Amino acid sequence: MKKDLIDILDLSTGEIDELIATAEDIIANPDAYAEKCARKKLATLFYEPSTRTRLSFESAMYELGGHVIGFSDATNSSVSKGESVADTAKTVNCFADIIAMRHPKEGAPYVASLNCSIPVINAGDGGHNHPTQTLTDLLTIHREMGRFEGLTVGCCGDLKFGRTVHSLLAAMSRYAGVRFVLISPEELRIPEHVRTEILDKQGIEYSEVRSLEEAMPQLDILYMTRVQRERFASEEEYLRLKDSYILTPEKLLTAKADMRILHPLPRVNEISVGVDADERAAYFRQVHNGKYIRMALILKLLENNAKGAKKSTLPPEETLRRDLKCSHGRCITGIEQELPHIFRLTDGEDGVYRCIYCDTKA
Repeated sequence: MKKDLIDILDLSTGEIDELIATAEDIIANPDAYAEKCARKKLATLFYEPSTRTRLSFESAMYELGGHVIGFSDATNSSVSKGESVADTAKTVNCFADIIAMRHPKEGAPYVASLNCSIPVINAGDGGHNHPTQTLTDLLTIHREMGRFEGLTVGCCGDLKFGRTVHSLLAAMSRYAGVRFVLISPEELRIPEHVRTEILDKQGIEYSEVRSLEEAMPQLDILYMTRVQRERFASEEEYLRLKDSYILTPEKLLTAKADMRILHPLPRVNEISVGVDADERAAYFRQVHNGKYIRMALILKLLENNAKGAKKSTLPPEETLRRDLKCSHGRCITGIEQELPHIFRLTDGEDGVYRCIYCDTKA
């Protein structure tokens, strides 16, 4: 296991299973873990608003006996003076033992990991990745269903900008017999690189549909997402798409009795409050599970760092091109001081190069 967690694919399925087992043990024996991180400090560097993820990380560290430093609003840090992500990481490296970073620009936590010696956890970077939410989702699915293999997973809503969906597809595609039903309007379909590098490359069975009602009877898991205002360049486009799918008790009439509903939260109106009382609604249990899986992850990364785990590096030089420029408006290269634009040759896409920070195609 690496020193950092930037992408869910940094973890093998065996490592994920180990983290889930540790989280289950923490749930069963919390007192045994109460001082595991005594005298250790977690730095939470949150450049955009968060409730569940930030509080989950902070409560996880406190319950391990550790301490928390950092910021929940970048305007209250030197970032407001123009400090780069790299310089912030180098500075925090002097004070903390581990970092959890959320940033609106894609690739920012990766840049941080390249510039410090302590573990860095990606707590969400733009519409790119959110690996600890995926670990939360996986623990929830395992606790609710008892397995990953052979499940039919429906992902509904914003599949274009929904980083939680991208990470979940990547993680669950490695378990046998999993199939996906992708439910979204045409404008919010999953990005090309997710489809080609994850689903098509691995021969995963999936279908894309526009109707939630049509998909409902076949689902074991329904993963709802909100349409995220903050990811849209146009307010008009957001308003046109925001109410594309709303889950109501009536729409659950054709669902399996043991189907489970997940949502990374916050919700706006995409799940009616009338669904909350349904036993199949697992999204608040999901929030609770987030604390335990993050406790397990913090423990493992600190342990690995103490053992000299491999730090994040650039991909092999022979796979890189440095003569291309990333045009993606949400990439960290757009704001980070003197950050080189670097593209990597991708697997499964003949001759295709993608930005190492945000995965945008050259």
